Amino acid sequence: MIRSHRLTVPLVAVLLALATGVALGAGPLTDTRSSAAEPSPSAATSPSTPAYPDQFAAAVSSQLYAGRLARRPVALVTMPGADQATVTALTSQVKAAGGQLTGIYPVGGQLVDAEQKSLVDTLGAQLNQELSTPVSKTATTYPRIGQLVAVALATRGSTSRQPSDDVIAVRQSLAAAHLLSVPQGTPASAPLVLVVLGRPVDQAIADGFLTGLAARARGVVAVAPTHDATLAALDTDGVTRTVTTVDGSETSAGRVAAVLGLVRSWNTRGGAYGASGVKGAVPLR
Repeated sequence: MIRSHRLTVPLVAVLLALATGVALGAGPLTDTRSSAAEPSPSAATSPSTPAYPDQFAAAVSSQLYAGRLARRPVALVTMPGADQATVTALTSQVKAAGGQLTGIYPVGGQLVDAEQKSLVDTLGAQLNQELSTPVSKTATTYPRIGQLVAVALATRGSTSRQPSDDVIAVRQSLAAAHLLSVPQGTPASAPLVLVVLGRPVDQAIADGFLTGLAARARGVVAVAPTHDATLAALDTDGVTRTVTTVDGSETSAGRVAAVLGLVRSWNTRGGAYGASGVKGAVPLR
């Protein structure tokens, strides 16, 4: 009986990955020529009916999560142009896994605008000088602003923390410069950070920002739609050594994989997963 229980979650995970692969044309049935594989008109999926991988992911997600995000705070960062339906769906999945959402932090367009680099650099340098515990003194513009955003919403510890004077000062400064929107009240800092990518930005900005964010958080997961170029380049540039990436966020399967990435990043950081992830479809361990 014990052996059967231990095999349940890995087996479900394999089936989830397999279902996703078949939908993408990468599964073992891709080259099947049998006429039995042809769907009948009555069995065809209508445009309003979710694809099988999405139905499958929705059905098994609670078993995959098994409450492993219970009482673990998560901050959600949205990059400019992030799809709001995806943000809403991911929020629901975090809660379904037992996670505690501390707040949603939209990044302002100026922060990722290459033409505003001087503003980001100047503000970051001045703000860093005012902190009682400065972030890295050798960090360049975007890794530094990533670390400062992390000061505003994240922690490297294992529990949430109430904002200190430094945290409040950073939040106020970033908000005043329209580089980051902060939820009302005084949300606690979170060990885990989920970043939803949006429209394409200069790759050096994305690399630096996410690397900086990961430097001062326990775990960071970045998600984007299938085959997103910015997300893919994060692995090429070595950012996935500390940041976990998942593509396929427009699908239920991708969103489930993103939340499993948060679960995994509590103890193990980094790796590229998802529909086209080089480490596999699902970040299990």
